[in-house]
Amino acid sequence: MTREVYAALVALAIVIAIGPASIKVLRRMKFGQSIRSDGPATHLKKAGTPTMGGIMILIGVFASTLIFASGALGAAWALFITLGFGAIGLADDFIIVVARRSLGLRARYKLVAQILLAGLLGLFVASRPELGTAVRIPFLDQQVDLGPAYVVLAILVVIGASNAVNLTDGLDGLAAGTVAIAALAYGIVASQRGAGDLGAFSFALAGACVGFVWFNGHPAQVIMGDTGSLALGAALGCLAILTKTELLLVVIGGVFVLEALSVIIQVTYFRLTHGRRVFRMSPLHHHFELSGWPEPKVVTRFWILGLVFSVLGMLCLSGL
Repeated sequence: MTREVYAALVALAIVIAIGPASIKVLRRMKFGQSIRSDGPATHLKKAGTPTMGGIMILIGVFASTLIFASGALGAAWALFITLGFGAIGLADDFIIVVARRSLGLRARYKLVAQILLAGLLGLFVASRPELGTAVRIPFLDQQVDLGPAYVVLAILVVIGASNAVNLTDGLDGLAAGTVAIAALAYGIVASQRGAGDLGAFSFALAGACVGFVWFNGHPAQVIMGDTGSLALGAALGCLAILTKTELLLVVIGGVFVLEALSVIIQVTYFRLTHGRRVFRMSPLHHHFELSGWPEPKVVTRFWILGLVFSVLGMLCLSGL
């Protein structure tokens, strides 16, 4: 796994090298983060922190992948989808910050763009005999061939992962750290399955995220914004699809699943009970914040939880 390790180190070095200048540019252009008035009061001091820092991650992943996995079809697709979702997030951030439209890119336009990109990935995988449309069921030693419906599954996996990571991006270092852990796990999965190019991409993703935490750790000097979070989630979804471990993502990405479920549960219960809540606030990390946990403690414990889920995913791999 020498190539994979170098890919991680190069991506890490690139992000740390370009970080200070990138933050200065974002601050000079007044690309500051706006904070929800209904969020935790402790977050109000974060208003104005430079956002769109996800660009730093994308540059690191792009450069490192080109160096260590150039010409490989799988890595090219993973990079294409990741950058595509990053572009959607960048448009969203730009509209919010520059055009001062709080809702950002209209939801229907965002969803259509996401469906088109994820659908292209699904069609590619379905057209490749070595990949195909079958989905293996963990531990049952069985697989189900979805045929044309596989494209729908690919769309759900990539968009679901993208938006789940987006929901997780609410505390300093939380999303970047948990994605780094999940990406390392998928790097091991890819290498074990003989997909060294995807392993290099995965490790580059992890290295870039760790480099970003250098600046995004509490108190954050920069925030990744939708530019980063949508891209990172899509990258994990791509890895699940391209390594044919679609169901494994639910385990390795357990933190993101819990974050998304907390929002679904909260919204559903709120509507059914006309205003009652299950959590103090969703996504889940805000619940623990409002329960009295300091932000760094929440982040650290979620990182540990992400590591546990990744190890469980490795154990599940033998059943795929």
